[in-house]
Amino acid sequence: MNRIPAAHIRESDRAVQSIRDHLKSAAKLAEHFGNKFNSGDFAYICALMHDIGKYSEKFQQRIYEGGNRVDHSTAGAVEISKKLDKIGFLLAYCIAGHHGGLPDGGSRIDTADEPTLYGRLKKKIEPYERYLDEIQPENYLPKRAVPIKPSKAPGFSLAFYIRMLFSCVVDSDFLDTEQFMNKGAVKPDRKIGTSIDSLNAKLDRYLESFKNPSGEINKKRNEILECCIKKSSCNKGIYTLTVPTGGGKTISSLAFALKHAAKHRMDRVIYVIPYNSIIEQNAQVFKNILGEENVLEHHSNFSYDDDNEIMIKYRLAAENWDMPVIVTTSVQFFESLFANKASKCRKLHNIANSVVIFDEAQMLPIPYLLPCVYSIAELVNNYGCSIVLCSATQPAIGSLFPERFEINEICDNTKELFNFFRRTRLIGLGEIGDKELAGRLNAEKQVLCIVNTRKHAQNLFRLLDKEGSYHLSTLMYPNHRKAVLQEIRERLKEGLPCRVVSTSLIEAGVDIDFPVVYRAEAGLDSEIQAAGRCNREGKRGISPVYIFKPSVEYRRQIPEMLRRPFEVSRSISSRFDDISSPEAIYEYFSELYKIEGTRLDIHEVVRKFNEGLEKSMSFPFAEVAEIFKLIDNSTYPIIIPETDEAKELVGRLKNGERDRNLLRKIQQYTVNVYKNSHDFLFGAGSLDKIDEEISILTDIGRYDHKTGLDIGVESGQAIFV
Repeated sequence: MNRIPAAHIRESDRAVQSIRDHLKSAAKLAEHFGNKFNSGDFAYICALMHDIGKYSEKFQQRIYEGGNRVDHSTAGAVEISKKLDKIGFLLAYCIAGHHGGLPDGGSRIDTADEPTLYGRLKKKIEPYERYLDEIQPENYLPKRAVPIKPSKAPGFSLAFYIRMLFSCVVDSDFLDTEQFMNKGAVKPDRKIGTSIDSLNAKLDRYLESFKNPSGEINKKRNEILECCIKKSSCNKGIYTLTVPTGGGKTISSLAFALKHAAKHRMDRVIYVIPYNSIIEQNAQVFKNILGEENVLEHHSNFSYDDDNEIMIKYRLAAENWDMPVIVTTSVQFFESLFANKASKCRKLHNIANSVVIFDEAQMLPIPYLLPCVYSIAELVNNYGCSIVLCSATQPAIGSLFPERFEINEICDNTKELFNFFRRTRLIGLGEIGDKELAGRLNAEKQVLCIVNTRKHAQNLFRLLDKEGSYHLSTLMYPNHRKAVLQEIRERLKEGLPCRVVSTSLIEAGVDIDFPVVYRAEAGLDSEIQAAGRCNREGKRGISPVYIFKPSVEYRRQIPEMLRRPFEVSRSISSRFDDISSPEAIYEYFSELYKIEGTRLDIHEVVRKFNEGLEKSMSFPFAEVAEIFKLIDNSTYPIIIPETDEAKELVGRLKNGERDRNLLRKIQQYTVNVYKNSHDFLFGAGSLDKIDEEISILTDIGRYDHKTGLDIGVESGQAIFV
């Protein structure tokens, strides 16, 4: 039977998309994506050859008649590696991995049974020569070197480039397949958002209300805003925005980013934030200014409702970040940059030609700091990005870049700003036990105390007067914490008694204002962030922030890697009269990074990629994707079925539902604990395990509405948030 060589067959009407049509369409789309970083020809040839293995008789038999899976990814990798020698081997990664993920390179001695690229290229595959009747790759082979700038980390740069090309290929494959599969049915409308110029017009209308400010603080905030707007016309590059707490950096950084993007005809603004709690807050600010349809939240707690047309568009846009303003987490951003799976990598090409803002830049995780900084360098050097590092405690990362970058501060008068916005004074108290500390807190009408571990937060809270006292930690599920925070804000506003004990989750970006703050000793950046929750509007003159050393039982719980910031902080405190000054902060980070040394790349990611170039371009994509985890994934989620909604969601889980929308909703009722705590609760008969990943708290008495989940056992590990 003479059948059209089919790439896909639509189930609804048995229509056939030919391989040729799919490859040509995907190639044009990939070329468009690759052109953003001067690589349209490389992206085109990869996409053109990615599915030539489908020309085999075995694959055609399977797609028309059914049967076992047939490897169709290896053929294109084999062909491109033959046709382009060394460059072809690099492109072979993208083709071989377009379904299973970018493989490790492996070794020249690998056998065909190995899942590495070297092994795959030796694999016996079904004959596919029929592709030559329809596809002429020789007409499209690039005749130049890979277009990336020379680097002191050449292996890292080349591996980064492969991943960006891979993104172009897999996204074009997904999009073209999706378009065909939905034709004749309800075609998903992916168009969402408006132009950068239109967003700037919306921003300008919003900023009209900032004219003629009253009060000295608002006038100073306006100066920061005007400085951001003025500097937005400068060249692309790396910028810092060092603004004290209360300086209005959220709006000011958005103004810089949108106007900088308009000036340089950039595609989007990506706002990267360390915590989900801050994302929801900042994303809402952006939506209020720019319109909800122009801002995509992409993080684990956000749920997309497929019964809502706009939410369907958001879900689709989240797959490849095809919207003008993205608000995401550091975890999502960096883990995607080091991922190897198509689903996570398909959005990467849309980072090119973007303004990327890192809010609370000091929160970049120290064990992964070097590869994170190197990836920032790549985005600027080779992918047309501008980077803005926003913080009141600016990290001294300039010396960590592989090349020397000119890093420009957006605000001209940083020292003056810090003096103007000074509202607190950090006072050292030495070691204090819980009883003495609780006595101090009970003597205050309104006070915040931040400690380092969840255990300490619970113990201290139990010593506080009952009226007006609150506890916050991640032993409380997210919706519970939100409700408590709202109640705290209302009591503060009404002048009612309000004493709060919290872990560090309250420090970064939570808009809350206490007259007095206590902070267990921590890294200098954490201490200053804690001070940012005190006297935010400057209505009380200079307010005290007391830094105390917890009793030894709590200090023992701090992991070794987290003790080093404490030690450096003490050193800085002994040498600077004002440890919150920009000079002290710079010295703190410089000294900390020097002490950390090789621990700034705990898994030696940079070294592994650089050595991969020396080892016949054998890059460990799969290996690095497995180990590059910014947060500890060794925790176990426990669902707290305390509300009617939570109970309804649990019922759906028990009935076998597992879609992404349901799982995101259930996260709002979930507490994460370490294995020994999970095992203790399970052994005590307090949990019902739905599967290996999900447990439900059945003994609801173990969930205290003041302190959250009683894990009933010392974990031996500190959980700070």
